[in-house]
Amino acid sequence: MNIIRHPTVYLVGRQELAQDEIDRFLGDHGVAGWTTDAGAASQALPEIAGRLCYMSFAKPRPGGNAAYLDRIREVAHGSVFEHSVWNFIITGVSRSFTHELVRHRAGFGYSQLSQRYVDESTADFVEPDCIADDPELHETWRAAVEHAQQAYVELVAGLQRKFASVEDKTLRRKMARQAARSILPNATETKIFVTANARALRHFIELRCNEHAETEIRVVAGQVLDILEREAPNIFGDYERVDLPDGTQAARTDHAKI
Repeated sequence: MNIIRHPTVYLVGRQELAQDEIDRFLGDHGVAGWTTDAGAASQALPEIAGRLCYMSFAKPRPGGNAAYLDRIREVAHGSVFEHSVWNFIITGVSRSFTHELVRHRAGFGYSQLSQRYVDESTADFVEPDCIADDPELHETWRAAVEHAQQAYVELVAGLQRKFASVEDKTLRRKMARQAARSILPNATETKIFVTANARALRHFIELRCNEHAETEIRVVAGQVLDILEREAPNIFGDYERVDLPDGTQAARTDHAKI
């Protein structure tokens, strides 16, 4: 049994521009020579969407993409940020974490590891730091998860025997695992694929990379923000980090709820 104390966030997908179609649209509407210094599709697309609303391609304000998106934040025209989308894989997190994460519905899509199909007899477990740093509490926690995992193994074996009359081996395993998983704790490690747009991600960061959020989800939200600040600084560059007593950080912005 492995004990995990640090989550990992992987950025596995980002958008690309179809520049030839953008140029064709501009040409069809009598706009010649408009360009953006956005540097990435994730920053160009909300600018294009915003300019489309007012057909402001011909006479853009000075300052380029950064100034344009800064103005979008100021006037809270956040709907154009919904056109920027990223894909993440998040691992080393507990079922407690994903129970909270999936409450974020608007602008998010999820695909999570299935305990009905995946054997959890060798599952890892996520231990909170406040337990891990106390030897007595750590031993209590470790004994509990080890006991739960052993019970899971025994239940799966017993249920496989109970369902021996089911000819389909895959179905038999699934029936056993889906019942046995009821014994597994929220600390069981899981993996989840997340797709989200920039507006939804800003809302997620503001709620979860917050001193009032649960520690595990705050750490993940901070990692997501780290990635997005590199990916799209013109959209996510307005956050300020604040050190917290537990060693984690919160993020604050003057442009919340856009």
